[in-house]
Amino acid sequence: MQAIDEAGLANTTILRIANRANVSAGIISHYFGGKEGLLEATMRQVLGDLGQEVARRRAAAGGSPRAQLRAIIDGNFDRNQVSRAVMKTWLAFWASSMHRGNLQRLQQVNDRRLYSNLCFQFRRCLPRDEARDAARGLAALIDGLWLRGALASETLDAERARRLAYDYLDGRLARTECLA
Repeated sequence: MQAIDEAGLANTTILRIANRANVSAGIISHYFGGKEGLLEATMRQVLGDLGQEVARRRAAAGGSPRAQLRAIIDGNFDRNQVSRAVMKTWLAFWASSMHRGNLQRLQQVNDRRLYSNLCFQFRRCLPRDEARDAARGLAALIDGLWLRGALASETLDAERARRLAYDYLDGRLARTECLA
């Protein structure tokens, strides 16, 4: 991730990565098959970390749909997901996933997981179609806030991003009994 942070994916070579990691380029090529394989392995780790953080926060949250949805928001804006190196790696992954089937599948799994988790919680409070729309909207807001933060020259204000997502959440739940 540090090599991508420093030079971008296009300018990151196996040799640069090997030098940063203090290993031989042959080791990286042997275990990962090249830069694309290393990006895939890195993203599997980042996605695993994201899933674990969301699960940890959901387990610690109350059982209400609102608490569960806030935990999902919090996990997506966890400090480990918003470091510059991780954010640049995410951007490289997203761009590459449009052209590489293996990365596209990872992105689809991540996208479906977020949508499914959001939809399940919204469905506890809203009719099916409204729950689906609310889940799509919150997923788009999370991704959009995250993307704008990743592209900004300053560090993402994760607390502000959370507040904006919470406001959307509370607006969607305002007419229900799930706001508590």
